[in-house]
Amino acid sequence: MSKPRYRTSLFIFRRDLRLADNTALNAALKSSQRVLACFVFDPRQIEAHPYRSRPALQFMLESLNDLQTQCLAHGGRLYLFGERPEAVVEHLHRQLSIDAVFVNRDYTPFSRQRDRELELRCEKLGIGFHSHADLLLNEPERVLTDKGSPYQVFTAFYKKAVQNPVAAAEGIAGGRWFNSAVDADRPELLKSLSQPQQNALAGGRQAALQHLAALAACRDYSQTRDFPELDATSHLSPYLKFGCCSVREAYQAIQVQLGPDHALLRQLYWRDFFSHIAYHFPHVFGHAFDRRLDGLRWRNAQDDFWAWANGQTGFPIVDAAMRELNQTGWMHNRLRMVVASFLVKDLHVSWRWGERYFAQHLLDYDPCVNNGNWQWAASTGCDAQPYFRIFNPWLQQKKFDPDCRYIKTWLPELQRYSAAAIHKWEKSPLAGDYPPPRVNHAEQSRSIKAQYQTLLSNQPT
Repeated sequence: MSKPRYRTSLFIFRRDLRLADNTALNAALKSSQRVLACFVFDPRQIEAHPYRSRPALQFMLESLNDLQTQCLAHGGRLYLFGERPEAVVEHLHRQLSIDAVFVNRDYTPFSRQRDRELELRCEKLGIGFHSHADLLLNEPERVLTDKGSPYQVFTAFYKKAVQNPVAAAEGIAGGRWFNSAVDADRPELLKSLSQPQQNALAGGRQAALQHLAALAACRDYSQTRDFPELDATSHLSPYLKFGCCSVREAYQAIQVQLGPDHALLRQLYWRDFFSHIAYHFPHVFGHAFDRRLDGLRWRNAQDDFWAWANGQTGFPIVDAAMRELNQTGWMHNRLRMVVASFLVKDLHVSWRWGERYFAQHLLDYDPCVNNGNWQWAASTGCDAQPYFRIFNPWLQQKKFDPDCRYIKTWLPELQRYSAAAIHKWEKSPLAGDYPPPRVNHAEQSRSIKAQYQTLLSNQPT
């Protein structure tokens, strides 16, 4: 065996809270005499800010508790720090003479800037910096058109992306873990940051493996995925967001249990697609992908927004979905599209307001995916829903919750009413604790279509 390149390496967990099939961690273990594994509670992310999600934070803390158990089982420990990453590296270099830092790559503007600063600090200290591809099936530079430009239409992207083989998931590389005392270690952070939060899903590797093992239940996914009462989706999104399982493990589990052409695999490529868009077009954070549509004039009425946020619009399927989100940190995928379309095209509130609210309340909040989904619903994104196609919430609830079982689960005010009465709420709202419809869907749809049409017809493509 060749002598390890480094004496003491630092591996920083981020969106990869597992030991198995962890690309950068395995690289560190293979090339170092010993590896100090840590998680950094970066104040810029943990302290209060407009996109901070308490459900996502709680899910992450549960995942870190599970990760600590994994580390202990392999003879190591998980060190916790409460400074910016470059400050942690400088402190550990001074105390332990670490000579390399390993991380897995991320793609948001914040993540890229953070890693540039971290790499510069490593260069200044004279230590190695290694960033590895781990989070996606394909890196953003790997799926490009014949002209070398990024794809802006999912179907074309998908056809190109699936031509690239997906690497097999790996286990945990052999190696020695650092487990001595470190001055700045703050193990109390796991407990002090925890807050009461009844999430729909528990965080951690063990929970992720249970969901992977249960994927056979999604055999009829294409036929059942749109019915919220059936709860027939994979629930893998938070485990992929925080890396409790790798995307390669998910890909292989779907192939083995459901077959190589199953519709769930396509969802993994949508995740890649939105991450690639965010990487190549970072202006989407704060602006429409189609910059012409930054000129849309939103009404942005506070009372309408908060009626939507609190599940008090008088549109049962919208309100049920929002109340589930507020109570559990989770919302069914079809309902995410329905409530987003309703906020933008019925209430005429900016998609940015909805994007931020979802960021604050989703336990699976992923900046790239959340932004992509909101811009799709608002018809401002690449390959988005055409502006003239608008979800009709009345038809959506009749089609996908015909017996109103889902609606009644989250709207106790409507439990005494028949499904027929609830579906007629638009024309015949009944007295009681539940409000009448806040707006007329048909009128609002005509109004917003006209605004999109006018704006787009007056500007060149």
